[in-house]
Amino acid sequence: MDLPFKVVLLGKERVGKTSLFNRFLKDRFDSGTTRRTTGTSYGDKAIEVDGRNIYVGLWDTAGVEKFHALSPFYFRGAQAAVVCYDVTSKPSFEEAMLCVKSMKAYEEACKIYLTGTKFDLVDSGRKKKVSLQSVTEYAQDIAAEVFETSSKTGYNVKELFLKIAKDFAEVSMEPRVEAFDANADTITLEEVPSKTSKTTCSC
Repeated sequence: MDLPFKVVLLGKERVGKTSLFNRFLKDRFDSGTTRRTTGTSYGDKAIEVDGRNIYVGLWDTAGVEKFHALSPFYFRGAQAAVVCYDVTSKPSFEEAMLCVKSMKAYEEACKIYLTGTKFDLVDSGRKKKVSLQSVTEYAQDIAAEVFETSSKTGYNVKELFLKIAKDFAEVSMEPRVEAFDANADTITLEEVPSKTSKTTCSC
């Protein structure tokens, strides 16, 4: 079996990363309050692309500030990043942009997928605070893809990860692309910055 390629979920605390993680891997949504992620969760799933199984290794990272020092551990080796923001929260998009900057500092070639979450809240009447146009304009500057999703209803979740798998399938046909080994012990925490700043995220 091919090794899974590494995809990380990034974004502000309580933006819906864990709900997206569960919807993709388990096709379920927990209607109660989702427990805060206190480190990381990992799961992988095969997606068929043109008769070939592409294995997505998905990491759900904590968004709270006190886990910021561990972020480089999760960034390292990532080939795709699903950077989440809540479509009803402008600050969450501002945080998402910081996450992109932090991600690119460690893995410049990592493909970014800007992902608006909680779209079901807009359908139920809550005001949308982050316009698709503004996100798309930013995405063009960083060569990112844009999706608006709802983990509650499943809206656009399969489409998001299918696009990720298709993009990886295309890139993996090129020479010198390495698959990510989830069990590889290749990262040390010695390279973790000792201080945080306003230019870094709490991903």
